Parts: sequence; structure tokens; C-alpha cells
Amino acid sequence: MDLHFGDSKPTDEERAAVDALLGPPESSWEGADRTDADLRWARGGREARERRDLLLPGLHAINDRIGWISEGALDYLCRRLTVPPAEAYGVTTFYAMFSVKPRPATVLHVCTDLACAAAGAPQLCAGIEERLGLGSGVSVERSPCLGLCERAPAALAIKAGDPVRTAVSAPATVHDAVLAASSPDSAPEEPTAALAVPQAGQDGLMLLHRVGVVDPSSLDDYRAHGGYTALRRAFELGPAGVIREVTDSGLVGRGGAAFPTGRKWQATASQPDHPHYLVCNADESEPGTFKDRVLMEGDPYALVEAMTIAGYATGAHQGYLYLRGEYPRALRLLEHAIAQARARGLLGDDVLGQGYAFDIEIRRGAGAYICGEETALFNSIEGYRGEPRSKPPFPVEKGLFGKPTVENNVETLVNVLPILTMGAPAYAAIGTGRSTGPKLFCVSGSVERPGVYEVPFGATLGEVLTLAGVRDGLRAVLLGGAAGGFVRPDELDVPLTFEGTREAGTTLGSGVVLAFDDIVPLPRLLLRIAEFFRDESCGQCVPCRVGTVRQEEALHRIVERTGAEAAGDIALLREVGRAMRDASICGLGQTAWNAVESAIDRLGAYE
Repeated sequence: MDLHFGDSKPTDEERAAVDALLGPPESSWEGADRTDADLRWARGGREARERRDLLLPGLHAINDRIGWISEGALDYLCRRLTVPPAEAYGVTTFYAMFSVKPRPATVLHVCTDLACAAAGAPQLCAGIEERLGLGSGVSVERSPCLGLCERAPAALAIKAGDPVRTAVSAPATVHDAVLAASSPDSAPEEPTAALAVPQAGQDGLMLLHRVGVVDPSSLDDYRAHGGYTALRRAFELGPAGVIREVTDSGLVGRGGAAFPTGRKWQATASQPDHPHYLVCNADESEPGTFKDRVLMEGDPYALVEAMTIAGYATGAHQGYLYLRGEYPRALRLLEHAIAQARARGLLGDDVLGQGYAFDIEIRRGAGAYICGEETALFNSIEGYRGEPRSKPPFPVEKGLFGKPTVENNVETLVNVLPILTMGAPAYAAIGTGRSTGPKLFCVSGSVERPGVYEVPFGATLGEVLTLAGVRDGLRAVLLGGAAGGFVRPDELDVPLTFEGTREAGTTLGSGVVLAFDDIVPLPRLLLRIAEFFRDESCGQCVPCRVGTVRQEEALHRIVERTGAEAAGDIALLREVGRAMRDASICGLGQTAWNAVESAIDRLGAYE
């Protein structure tokens, strides 16, 4: 390993931010003051390499305290972790929420993605910039989806300091967004997660039945409403019994890939290599998706309990919860829930006195859609750029830190609780034969009651839109987010199952149902989708790195052309789309053409 450090020095604040995470340096090599440091030794080798995974938390520590990451701060962090600064620079610049150039301590992220764009985000941005003017001490940044689609348009203010302060403005006005940025502590309190669940308090809910009913900060309230019944049942069944129940239930992943959860758990549990790891993917960055945020904010102990069950079943003793950096409220609630569970013997060396050790560590993302891909997420946790790995080997064999790993998203894990409390046969009876159980849908856009809806698999798109109160003048519905596809208003009888949407030529994806009326300019919408994929491509493989740029360029040209000229660019789009779909390493490039293709073929977007 070749280490080349520069001459830049960290400020006292930057040094304090790093030391608060890693502890004081023990040797001059690590940056300790030479007057009281032992010069005879330096930590290195295996011990140093095992600390590489603290790089991302270290970057967050600096960014939270200062607002940006200077060369001196990066060098100091690299000395502490024995990481080459060139590699750390590559990691830092990979994430949109970090900056290696000076910027104000306050950053106001204004969402300009699909739901917010349709709700007037461009005008909001212009108004905020005009109100703040130059020299305001606030950096206004146009952001991809903030996961607040039910309250579009949305803005998130982050004010660096000790401690860092955040404030959400949604639905945002110019006045409220400026107030959130200039004085986060004085901004109006963010609404509770229950307001994102129009069905809150209704009978028959399985995944959302506690949201709006229990105090999300109270472990006693959670237990009084059935909490930890499933974990006790898991200990009665044993690891093999839990996996058998999950397998018999027919549960499949809710992140879009729909892989059978029981098979994944069994494959991980059977690996002879140890330790095993559990990773919860809470990096829901798909535009239009916010169901996992609502679960984490409204029922955080359910996720802690579900992760404990998954760890027990698969032989994992350490769980990592990879959380979107744009979810500060979920972070606070989950940190509190984990601390309370640990203090009450529900996490730690002896969970519920059963002799099983399990604990959870939260790792924050920093604005990278690609980290929703499981192997990119592993790289991110390990302190590398969040680029997908080639498969095989698959994560169940070599995942996080090269060990067998099971990875599920929040909704998938929370489904395990009703499976164990009601039994696999009763759960499997819900939904359809191949898509069992309940499903959460994130409904936003041109509807009267946007939010998260829970319905059994098999409900039609029209039924879900009726629940949300679809408005007149419906032009199209985007299913599955930016990586999904459009359907027409005359196709609302599509059954919302994995097989039903597939037969209809679209996709269920992560459960996005984004309605657009005839006021929304479709070409501008498609261009925003293309811009999103261009920005979010990790650039590792040529088909995606080049294809997403060519797709955006062609869509720009089409807006200005008609007839034969536009037909040539549409033919080019098809060729580029096929290349991305066939040759990209991961799902980002493979799905980057989906929405544009469906808009051309199903909606006649450019006719």
C-alpha cells in the first residue's frame, strides 16, 4: 500500500470531529502531537485494514461538523485509518451529499425529481434563490428524490455544527424553506409518519397497523401492541423452523427483484464460512418511493425486531442497517430504538435470555442511488466507492467483508413479523398463489390523498388509485419509479402482482404508483428521468456510463425536433436502450431505458 499525504493540516474542529468518532490518536503516525506521542510504533497491517469500514462514518463526522471536507481533514482521517488519500478522495467525491470544495455551513436540498417537479419544484427553487440572494450563507442544491413524495414539493435543510441540525419543509413554500435553512430549530415541526398513511387506524392492516397508533419512541407501547411476540415465537421454532415458515409463506423480496426470501436465508444459513452478516437495505432512493421511511419513522421497533429474527435464522450476530442520508428523522428514531432495545436485553450478548448474541449498527448513506444495489451497498459499508460487484460469487457466499451475507429491504423484513405470529399458511392465503401477503404502495402525484397504502397482492391499479382519490384528467401512471414503466388510463385493471404487471408489459418494482394529469409536460418528465440516471450512474461499466448520457442527449434533441428528425433519435434511443439492458453490470443500466421506452410505445410521447 503506497501512502502519499499532502502538507495540508486539519483545523482543530476537523480534528475534533474525527477524534470524536475514532478516539484520540495513539501515535505520531496517526497524527498525534509529537510532544506526547510514542514515536517507536505505528498501528498498521491487519488492524488498520480492519478499520477501513470507518471511512464513510468518518466522512460524515467531518461533513456534519464543518459542512464540507477539506484536504487537511481528509488527510487526517486517512492517517487515522491508514487509507491512501487518493482512494479516500475517490470515495468522498462519489457521494452527492459531500463536498470537497468550500461551501456554506447550511445546505438546502430542494427536490426536483418526478413528484416534486410536477408539484412546482422549479418555481420553488427560483423563488428560494431569489429570496436568499448572494452571500446568504446558504447553499441551495437541486436534489434527487428526498423520499417525501406524499408532501411534494419538498426541501431538506442541513446546518453543520456540533450537533448538526436538520429541518424538513414539505410541502415546501419559499417562506418555509428559507426559514428551515436560516433557522432549523425554529422551523415548524415535521408531521408524524401517520399523516403519510391515509389508512392509519383501520382494521385489517398487517404492516401498518401500529403506525399512528403507537408512540414510535416507546418500547413499552410497542410491546403492548404485540411487539416482540414474533421474536419469542422464533426462539420456540429455532433457526431452521423460522426459515421453514418464511419459505412456506411464499414471501419474496419487496425491493423489486422478488427473490424468494426463504431461499436466500437458507442459502446463507447453510454456508460453513463464518461470521455471517445481516444487512438491512434502507437506502430507498427510487424516485417516488417512501414506504420504508414511513415504516421506520412510524414503527421503528418492528424493524429492530425483524432484523433480530433474520439474524437468528441465518446465524448472523451482527446486523448493519444502511440508511439513506436524507432521512434524519428516521435516523434519530432508529438510534433511539436500538439503544432502548439494547438496554432492555432485546439486543446484545444475550437476547431475551436465550443465549443468542445480536446487535445492530446503523451506517448512513450519503446520496448515491446505486447503493441500493446490494453489492454496491456492501462496498459502501466497507469504505470503498459504492460500485456494484460482478456476480458470482453471490452475497450468500461472499458478501459483506467477503463473508456470507443476507440482505433484505425494510418492507421485506417487516413482513416476517406477521408470518411468525399468524403462521405461514394463513399468510400465504393472502394475495395470489405466486404473490402472497400484503404489499405497500407509494401513491403520489395527481391524487387527493397521497401516501402509503397497504393492500393484498392482486388488487388492481385502479382500486389503489380509487383509495387515493385520483383526480380528473389522468394522463399516465408510472409504476415502479424511474426504473419502472408507464401505463395508460385505460389500463387500470392491471393486477398489482409480480406476474400480473409482467404480463401487462410493465413492472411492480418497489411499489411506486405515481399519477400524472394532462397538465404535466411528458417530454420534460422523461428528460428528468434521463438526467436522473445520467447523474446516478456509478460509471463503472461503459454501456451505462455512456448510454445514460446518450439517452439524455437524444431526449434533449427530440424536444426541439419533429417528424423524420425525431424518428432518427427515437431509433437511436432504442439501440442505446437495448445495449444498456443487455450489457450493463447492474440493474441501474439495465432499467434506465424502461420508462422512456414505455412512454414512447404506450403513451405515444412524441407523436
